[in-house]
Amino acid sequence: MQTSFSPAQLADPETAESAGIVRKCVHCGFCTATCPTYVLLGDELDSPRGRIYLIKDMLEHPEQPVMDAHVRHVDRCLSCLSCMTTCPSGVHFGHLVDHARSHIERHYRRPLPERLLRAALGWLLPSPFRFRLALIAAMPLRWLGGAVPGRLGAMLRLAPAAPHPPSAAERPQIFAAAGVRRGRVALLAGCVQNALAPAINEATIRLLTRHGIEVVVAEGAGCCGALNLHLGQEDQARALARRNIAAWRDLEIDAILSNASGCGTMVKDYGHLLREEPAYAADAARISARARDISEYLAGIELSAPVIATGQRVAYHSACSLQHGQGVREQPKQLLQRMGFAVADVPEGHLCCGSAGSYNLLQPEIAAALRDRKLAAIATTGAELVAAGNIGCITQLGSAADRPVLHTVELLDWATGGPRPASLG
Repeated sequence: MQTSFSPAQLADPETAESAGIVRKCVHCGFCTATCPTYVLLGDELDSPRGRIYLIKDMLEHPEQPVMDAHVRHVDRCLSCLSCMTTCPSGVHFGHLVDHARSHIERHYRRPLPERLLRAALGWLLPSPFRFRLALIAAMPLRWLGGAVPGRLGAMLRLAPAAPHPPSAAERPQIFAAAGVRRGRVALLAGCVQNALAPAINEATIRLLTRHGIEVVVAEGAGCCGALNLHLGQEDQARALARRNIAAWRDLEIDAILSNASGCGTMVKDYGHLLREEPAYAADAARISARARDISEYLAGIELSAPVIATGQRVAYHSACSLQHGQGVREQPKQLLQRMGFAVADVPEGHLCCGSAGSYNLLQPEIAAALRDRKLAAIATTGAELVAAGNIGCITQLGSAADRPVLHTVELLDWATGGPRPASLG
């Protein structure tokens, strides 16, 4: 795609990168077939190709006000990155749309309620403590979720009946390996997941230590920054990334593991996010290179044979951040199969479930339509259970599913000697 950025504009590293991304687009349209919002809405401006046109126009003309249409269609993007898997030209749409969101937050004044909501999400979600307080405050209103329309109703419907208390798995400490130590890893304990599903971290730690892997939950590590970045709050995202890098850079470990694929995708991109910061660039690149999804790491070690009778039919929902963001597709299914589960692929598995970080809170109608489409596809598999590798997907699907939705690692832990997951009853 032809661009007309001035030399002065191209002197800015962010603009120069975005210009290069735009120029790679050859208008082929392959991305439209795999973009959830285009498949759902049929609007060219809600496709990656259409958004590239809008972003190009917005960035090339910073002297002009950002238009409502620019904001509306960029906001509707899920950042699922399915278009990047499809694109034959290597267009890194993820970096482009993140730049666009940051530009919008700097140059566009949203209505006051919108500004307050986005600021609240950016402040609450990265902190397990603050998020738990918000969930407690929402408990008396949770029963209204089905009757309240729009964003407030979506928030109430997604809220659990009661937030989980702090788990030992989220406190900084070292979990010793059982028997001979075969490896040592850092685990990103995360933020939202601690309040919504602490059992995921607990299962991860049990599974790893049972197989001889020492697990470090490092002092100072916390939210990965993805939630803030996708809200256009780039400064906050960078600050969280720096904090994690400071917590991890001196550790003697084999890998940095994430069991929330949205977080893992973010950590793997720290090298890009902080590439212009001399004090952090080298460490950020090194940490990105050591980041692994939990399924990637487990695929490289020999798990013990199952100690329970498995065989349940499991529909594997491949989170967008895992399959498109990290290119991890087969390992989770192979791990489940090795444990004796019958794994079923979900039709239209490349399409997003509508979670996408805080997207299901900001765009609840589109998110609900994508969720229902995904659940209908899951129903065709005849599976008893649904497994996924991301807390956002688990929460989104679990809010309306007629069968248990749980993390892949919970099933692996159960099969090799851990407790039966509570979500199985």
